[in-house]
Amino acid sequence: MRNPLLVNALEMLRRPGTAKEVEISILPSVLDIDDQRLVPGTEITVEVQCESLSDGIVVNGHIEAEFHGECRRCLQPVGSVLHIEVHELYQLVVTDPDAFAIHNDQIDLAPMVRETVLIELPDAPLCRIDCAGLCPTCGVDFNVENCGCAAPIIDSRWAALDALRDQLPE
Repeated sequence: MRNPLLVNALEMLRRPGTAKEVEISILPSVLDIDDQRLVPGTEITVEVQCESLSDGIVVNGHIEAEFHGECRRCLQPVGSVLHIEVHELYQLVVTDPDAFAIHNDQIDLAPMVRETVLIELPDAPLCRIDCAGLCPTCGVDFNVENCGCAAPIIDSRWAALDALRDQLPE
């Protein structure tokens, strides 16, 4: 199967300053991404501009991917679209440790897209920044209602750390 994220760079490398637009929507399975956090059946959108330099190609643009999961505090369903900015370098002779290699006068955007999406997917998303979570005793969602449970007993051995936490800015 032909890789849709393979960009011919031969002509670009011959003339520094040449640019090429790449806009594609692709299923995660084509990129060998099998992650339950991505919404099934939705595509990853890649919109980048490849611009040649004297020693390689700079890729700038953005990637969008829709994810879902559970809030880490209240366990409610969470979902959103990741908007990821990308700024990557591809080189014939890799001198930058963060650069991707150009092979056979082509740049393969697939590994960059795969890495970027997997790194940016949230491991423990929140439904909102100020999510109050669940009562550890009865399980009531504090975002909806309060419960009559007694406040949890605080271990005095943690008092010094609690004092430090209270000094930190929100």
